[in-house]
Amino acid sequence: MAKSPLRVLSYNIHHGEGVDGKLDLERIARVILSVKPDIVALQEVDRKVGRTKGVDQPAELARLTGMHVVFGGNIPLAGGDYGNAVLSRYPIKRHVNHKLPNFDKGEQRGVLEVEIETPGSKTPLLVLATHLDFRRDERERLASAEFINKLAAKDMTRTAILAGDLNATPKSATLVHFGKLWTRSNDKVLPTIPVDKPGQQIDYILLRPAEGWKVLETRVLPEAVASDHRGIMAVVELAD
Repeated sequence: MAKSPLRVLSYNIHHGEGVDGKLDLERIARVILSVKPDIVALQEVDRKVGRTKGVDQPAELARLTGMHVVFGGNIPLAGGDYGNAVLSRYPIKRHVNHKLPNFDKGEQRGVLEVEIETPGSKTPLLVLATHLDFRRDERERLASAEFINKLAAKDMTRTAILAGDLNATPKSATLVHFGKLWTRSNDKVLPTIPVDKPGQQIDYILLRPAEGWKVLETRVLPEAVASDHRGIMAVVELAD
């Protein structure tokens, strides 16, 4: 089977609550479907949490989009869990959630490791989805970047995608550390926050190895109400 482009979306959905204060998961699903993605990394996802009416958001988004889903809970919250999720148009072969380093009793973060069976590839694609610490001190983000790089380096022969809200700008020490192993899908900075008038990029799609991928397009979604972040999408293709 011939290789075909992959449409990859990273989207911090703010537990489905828009900047208008409305909790609307169907609106989030419409934003996702608007770019026809094959793989979606989601951050700030609730599963059976009181503030979001006990809805299993990963399962509901899978139903609304018609995609497969896996979830990695990192924080117990109001009777449920809060964390990251991955949606995939293609079968998910394996997944495991890893807790990331935690400094000074901050919010527990995690990275969701997922293997996806994509067309035209003999081996499953490795997808890592994460959401890093937001505090000014970079120590925890740097420790998380080191953890993720070590995780991805266990098999350097595999092509991989890392997507998520890294809470770090392109010139930060965190992105420099990720740059030892990964390449950003966009050379030019593409701001994703604040959602009304974006001025900084903290959401990314990273690729490894650089020579293993061809980037056809990267863009930030225009939608500015459904969440407090704009989604970022890349169209990528495995190199020959």
